[in-house]
Amino acid sequence: MSISKSRFISFEGIDACGKSTQVKLLLNQMNKVSNSTILVREPGGSIISERIREVLLDKNLHEMSERTEALLMTASRSQLTYEKIIKNLNSGKNVISDRFSDSTLAYQGGGRDLSIDWLIKLNKFATFDVEPDITFLIDLHPEEAVKRKDIEQDRIENAGIDFQIKVRNTYLEIAKIFPDRIVLIDGHNEISEINKKILNELLRRNIINETIT
Repeated sequence: MSISKSRFISFEGIDACGKSTQVKLLLNQMNKVSNSTILVREPGGSIISERIREVLLDKNLHEMSERTEALLMTASRSQLTYEKIIKNLNSGKNVISDRFSDSTLAYQGGGRDLSIDWLIKLNKFATFDVEPDITFLIDLHPEEAVKRKDIEQDRIENAGIDFQIKVRNTYLEIAKIFPDRIVLIDGHNEISEINKKILNELLRRNIINETIT
């Protein structure tokens, strides 16, 4: 496999949808030929962003407002974009991100009932107008996600299944708003089948030049 040029790929989905598994699979596959792809995660991914992550996910901080949560999320993303994503893309490396700006639209927009239009503008400011070339949305019913979750959960994961239902529904709406960028993948399928669909889509879009075996 070879990559046609420096690319930015993001993965989205509700908690426990299986996206992190797919992120790691793709990272290993893209680095088989050359070590030219890096992985970042959200929230976090840099020293400053990880500090913000600790605050965001602290389950003892019940008094955090919805707007504070959104601003902290985008602050973490802004530092990550500035420090890691832009620099690596400019140096010719590919970037895979475990969550990016769509998470704010789904979680703080859908889950916390903040304005999607306002969050889109906030994201554009925070990310210096950088957006992924392609986003894989791993769709999973929240009821199934609950069965997959560990007992230990962070502040946002503790929001409950009704919150996750709202997040999932918003993700599906976002996919309609950005159909050229967002690829919907059924997260109920086997891991290998999901990975195959991801590789086939990357091949179709000339992001990779041949299939990985």
